[in-house]
Amino acid sequence: MRFSTKCLQLLLIASCLIGSMSAAEAKSNKKHYAVSAKKQAFHHHARVKSEYRVNPDKVRHMRLNKSHSQASRQDAANSEMFDAFQGKESIGNLSIASTKALVMHQNTHEIIYSKNLETPTPIASVTKLMTAMVVLDAHLNLQDEVEISPLDVDYLKGTSSRLAVGTAMTREDLLNLALIASENRAASALATTYPGGKTRFIQDMNAKAASLGMVNTHFEDSTGLNSNNVSTALDLAKMVHAAYQYPLIRQITTSAEYQLHPLNKRQPIQFHNTNALVRNTDQGQWDIGLSKTGYISEAGRCLVMQATIAGEPLIMVLLDSVGKLTRIGDAKRIKKWVEHQRTTLSSNEPKDEVYLTSYSLSKTLSNIEN
Repeated sequence: MRFSTKCLQLLLIASCLIGSMSAAEAKSNKKHYAVSAKKQAFHHHARVKSEYRVNPDKVRHMRLNKSHSQASRQDAANSEMFDAFQGKESIGNLSIASTKALVMHQNTHEIIYSKNLETPTPIASVTKLMTAMVVLDAHLNLQDEVEISPLDVDYLKGTSSRLAVGTAMTREDLLNLALIASENRAASALATTYPGGKTRFIQDMNAKAASLGMVNTHFEDSTGLNSNNVSTALDLAKMVHAAYQYPLIRQITTSAEYQLHPLNKRQPIQFHNTNALVRNTDQGQWDIGLSKTGYISEAGRCLVMQATIAGEPLIMVLLDSVGKLTRIGDAKRIKKWVEHQRTTLSSNEPKDEVYLTSYSLSKTLSNIEN
């Protein structure tokens, strides 16, 4: 009996000990789990907080890059759209893609169409029309031999040239290359070999501009590579009109190509006009009396022309175009619009012959925003 009682006591004590140990272990595990969860939450919070603390600028930068990339793609798409345009819009209104533009009747100087008419902008190689006028005004011998010097190398934009330093040619050759092929070293050499050098040449360029009433125009070089060569669409219309008075400038700028026979070279070098409308004879039978293109990144694509359209002498100024063909597309749109206006006027008149005047043109465009 005593033995049985003793055994029961031992079993009871053992059971109590096991229960205590289980409770302690459970409490310990609960505490461990609580600590682990808290630690894990802390690390997670710290990691998340760290990500937002370290990367916001990076995230913003990435978003800006993405936005810029999307904008660039949109600009490229717009450029392609303008380049591919073949005058399919409603012919009732004249729409110009170039940022600054002007269409003016050459004889009456009446403005037919304008867009950002007096906004100064870099004009790139359109500058070379003024360069040519200054050279011709000085009555220099065009058959004098001129040599390309190291001073004529473009260190500003780093543009290339087919005229190596030391290449000799006549001043007339330089004029042809500068106006037809927009050769920068040729335009530079015209200034460096000018009486008084480049400094005097630039002074005479600005003096000529002032004499023409180009009040918002300034020149700092003879090539147009310098973005400080600035003007407005209105001032450039005045310059085109003045340049048109020089028969040699008209002849040169409307030549499709030019063969240079350097005095110290055996083989001729072929140069082509930078204006596709002059270069290609199948561009809608254009009657162009003067032409000059221009491009640097600050100026965009530029084109100035004198052309006879529907029997009317017009001056076109197209500045800061997007895309390589936009300025050409704008010129085609202008031509098609003017020809359409003449057709419309002719169909409404009982007379056999109708003359399209600058007044009739401007009147039909009176509702278009400048």
